[in-house]
Amino acid sequence: MPSRPNILLITSDQQHWRMLGVHTPGLKTPHLDRLAAQGTRFERAYCPNPTCTPTRSSLITGLYPSQHGAYTLGSRLPENISTLGQYLQDAGYDCTLIGKAHFQPLRGTEEFPSLEAFPTLQDLDFWRSFHGPFYGFNHIELARNHADEAHVGQHYAIWMEENGAKEWRNWFQPPTGTTPAQRHRWNIPEKFHYNTWIAERTIARMEQVRHAPFFLWASYFDPHPPYLVPEPWDTMYDPAQIELPVQGLDDIRRWPELMRRTQIAGSSFDEWEEPDGHIIHGLGHHRIDPDALRKDVAVYYGMTSMLDHYIGKILTRLDELGLAENTLVLFTSDHGHYFGQHGLTAKGPFHFEDGLRVPMIVRWHDRVPAGRVSHALQSLVDFAPSLLAVADLPVPGNMSGKNQLPIWQGDETGARTGVSIEFRHQPTKLNLRTYIDTRYKLTVWNHPPDGELYDLEADPGENHNLWSDPDAGELKTKLLQKALLMEMEKEPYRMPRLAVA
Repeated sequence: MPSRPNILLITSDQQHWRMLGVHTPGLKTPHLDRLAAQGTRFERAYCPNPTCTPTRSSLITGLYPSQHGAYTLGSRLPENISTLGQYLQDAGYDCTLIGKAHFQPLRGTEEFPSLEAFPTLQDLDFWRSFHGPFYGFNHIELARNHADEAHVGQHYAIWMEENGAKEWRNWFQPPTGTTPAQRHRWNIPEKFHYNTWIAERTIARMEQVRHAPFFLWASYFDPHPPYLVPEPWDTMYDPAQIELPVQGLDDIRRWPELMRRTQIAGSSFDEWEEPDGHIIHGLGHHRIDPDALRKDVAVYYGMTSMLDHYIGKILTRLDELGLAENTLVLFTSDHGHYFGQHGLTAKGPFHFEDGLRVPMIVRWHDRVPAGRVSHALQSLVDFAPSLLAVADLPVPGNMSGKNQLPIWQGDETGARTGVSIEFRHQPTKLNLRTYIDTRYKLTVWNHPPDGELYDLEADPGENHNLWSDPDAGELKTKLLQKALLMEMEKEPYRMPRLAVA
């Protein structure tokens, strides 16, 4: 058995923190529910940015998006940034990523090339011979598409071909594929779905490296929109039985301007479009017909249940191989999701709890309490230093995240007093900073200058923005000071002071 513990990281994409059977009656996630029963579920885990690339980059670097450089969708994590995998490899770990990376954009330049961009993305001959190294992973098997999106390729497309799906392009959108965008039911056979691929390849890699300590990341794509899943999962839930969340629009007049405009039909955001055509995700009209939304949410539930089914296959094989006792299993998602809360859908530059909080479960036999529910504040930026601590390795000073291992193991005396969330599109465009402590949330918007302040204890639905409330002036001042102190605390400690001068 390896002298150091194995680490199995399983992530979903854009999964609302309540999308577990233990939270949502009627939602079937038996494998994740069992994982929670065998470990500790963290109810207040937050992403450092409510979009994919920034948070995923923070997860493997222990740095905030403003520090590692991949600060928004369409940016690129510099390859000279130290990562968790590099430190683990130096200690003898095999480090593997199966599924979604999204450390690089769909379009590269000569100055900033991208392996995850066209045309390399769909150069299958290249991917047949390339499995790393890539950001600290010595072995990778990647894909990039969500459901039937046209940017399918990489190792997933190769796997489909090798398993007999010679006409796999019939399941994807043009110009790569031949099928127009589908709605709700994906015509792909389940045996060729990327959930099947990720589970199969994760298990194969686990079997291959079982005698060495491993860090294995199974990185799933669902339940990220489009709301699309193969049968029978698409009809697993009846839309008529879906209870939509309370929208929480009572205090819309106190919202920052850009948030108010999401509720105005036909609103235009042309001024937020960059000269090269790039736009800010989520700035547009969000309101949709309730019946259409119920159908979307029913399929979102089905995607979540299918995801759980294939996570279960990995966990079952881990048990069968006799590896479970020496393997820390960590499950989370990269950011949250809106399905009607505050009149919003999917994601965007909004810092409500629905977009920021993520499901999080930690299981480690006899070392993490079983059946426990913790409300200690967690941030995904803490994963890299915490997993180094799991491997009994020192946490380098160039990481800003906190070592949460003692909290995972039940000692909450040193738990975080607050978390920080960022969102930035361009330096002179939209820039948000949020500070959250055990009770309050404060968000500062730069353009136009505005803010939000919520009492999460008295107002858990975040319906009453206290930013401009005269009675909250003293509270706002104290929270602004705490937020500034947290920004100061983020600075990496890259090297010790060696002398007086």
